[in-house]
Amino acid sequence: MSSQSASPTNAPRPSPQAPPGGTGSVARRPNGLLLFGLSLGYFMVMLDTTVVTVALPAIGDDLSGSLTGLQWVSNGYTLTFAALLLSAGALSDRYGGRKVFLTGLWLFALFSGVSAAVGSMGALIALRALLGVAGALLLPTSLAIIAHAYTEPAARARAMGAWAAISGTALAAGPLVGGVFTDTLGWQAIFLINVPVALVSIVITMKHAPVSAPKPAKGVDLPGQVAAVLALAGLTYALIESEPEGWGSAQVLGGLAVFVVAGAAFVLAERRPETAGHAPMLPLTMFRNRTLSAGLFAGLLVNFGLSGVLFVLSLFFQEAHGYSAFTTGLVFLPLTLPTAFNPIFTGRLVGRIGARKPAIAGFLMMGVGVLIQSASTSDTVLGLVVMCAGLLVLGFGVSFAIPPLMTAIVGSVPKEQSGIASGALNSARQTGAVLGVAVLGAVIGSGASVGSGTRLALVVAGVVLLAGAGVVTAYIGRPAAQSA
Repeated sequence: MSSQSASPTNAPRPSPQAPPGGTGSVARRPNGLLLFGLSLGYFMVMLDTTVVTVALPAIGDDLSGSLTGLQWVSNGYTLTFAALLLSAGALSDRYGGRKVFLTGLWLFALFSGVSAAVGSMGALIALRALLGVAGALLLPTSLAIIAHAYTEPAARARAMGAWAAISGTALAAGPLVGGVFTDTLGWQAIFLINVPVALVSIVITMKHAPVSAPKPAKGVDLPGQVAAVLALAGLTYALIESEPEGWGSAQVLGGLAVFVVAGAAFVLAERRPETAGHAPMLPLTMFRNRTLSAGLFAGLLVNFGLSGVLFVLSLFFQEAHGYSAFTTGLVFLPLTLPTAFNPIFTGRLVGRIGARKPAIAGFLMMGVGVLIQSASTSDTVLGLVVMCAGLLVLGFGVSFAIPPLMTAIVGSVPKEQSGIASGALNSARQTGAVLGVAVLGAVIGSGASVGSGTRLALVVAGVVLLAGAGVVTAYIGRPAAQSA
C-alpha cells in the first residue's frame, strides 16, 4: 500500500475538444458531476492500495496463504501499477483520455468482482496484478480528461487540487474501511465495493467527459515496458523468496538473473533515440539532472518505509496482539489522518521557503516515527500509546516529504518534460512500495518470533528513511544539483 497522490503535472496541455458524444468544436462547460466521477475513479484506485492491508490475515486464513503469499497479494497490484504508469500516459495521448479511462473503469469493476469469488491464493494474486493494470490506466487518464475539460487555467487548477485531495482521503479511509468490511462482511467485500463505485464513475464519465481527438502516435515503448515489468517482477520475486528459500536457492538466483537481464534490456531500450515509431518512456538523459535522480530515489524511499511499515504492523497487530481488522484500522488513524489534511499546509510552506527544508523535516520525522514504534511492541497501554505516537509522527513526516519532492522534481526539468518527470516520480514511489513489502516482509520472516521480526523490520525501515534525509540534504534544493 502506499500514499499515492499524483502530481497534477502529469496532465497534458489542453487541446481542442468536442462535446461528449460528438466531434464538434464547441466545448461544453464542465460541471461538478464530471469532477466527481473522475475523482471516484481515482479514489477507487488509491483505496485499493490501502484497503487490502488490514484484510491480509483474514485472506491468509481463508485461502491458506503463507507470509510469502500475502506479500504477493499486496505487491501484485502495486507491481503492475508501478511498471505501467508511464505507458498508460502514452496510451491516453494516443487514444484519448476518455476512451482509456472508461476502459480502465470497466476492467477494474470486472477484476474486482471476480476477485471476490476466487478460492485460491494464486488466482487472487493474478487478479491483483490485473487490477494494477486497470489502475494504471485510470490515474494519468483522469488528469488528461481534467486538462481537456477545464480549459480555463484557474478552474483547471481548482479541479486538479480537488482531484489530488482525494489521495489523502483514500489513504485515511483505506485501513478503516477495510477493517469494517472484513469484520462484518468478510474480506471479499473490500473488492465488491469497487463494482458500484466504478459503475457510477462510468455513467458520469460517459455522459459528461469530453471526447479528445487522438494525437499522432509515436508508438508505445513496448520493449522498455516489457523490460521494466520483468525487471521489477524478478527483483520482487527474489526478495520475497529469499527468506523461505535462502539466497543461494535456484528460485532466488533465477529471479535476480531476470532482474539483471531485464534491467540491462530496459537501459538499452531507453537509450535508443526518439524516432517516428519509437519514443522512450523514460529518456535516460533526464538522469543527468541530479535533482531529478535524487528526488526519484527519495520518492522510492518514502513509499518503501510507508508501505513496508503498514504491511508489517497490520500482520503484527492481528497475529501477535489478536486485534480485529476493525481495531487495526482504528490504530492506523494517527498515521493516515495527517496525510488527508497536512499536505495543504506543506504546499503553502514549500511556496514560501522552498522544497529543501520541508523535505528534510519530513524524512527525519518519518525515520524517528518508525524508530519510536520499534522501541515498544508490547501489548500494554503504554506500548499502544508509544506505537500511536510513532504512527502520528510518521504520518506527519509523509505529508511533509511528498509535496516538496513533487515541487523539486517538476521544477528541475524543462516544462516539456514535466509530465514524464512527475510520472516517473509516481512510478518510483510505487516501486518503493513493492520493495518495502518484499524486504520488510522477509525481515519479519527471519525473526525468531513475530514480535522480534517486527522490531527488526521497523529498525530497518527507520534507518532507510533517515538515509532519505541525507539524500535530500545532499541533492535537493542546492543550486549546483539542478543539472550535471
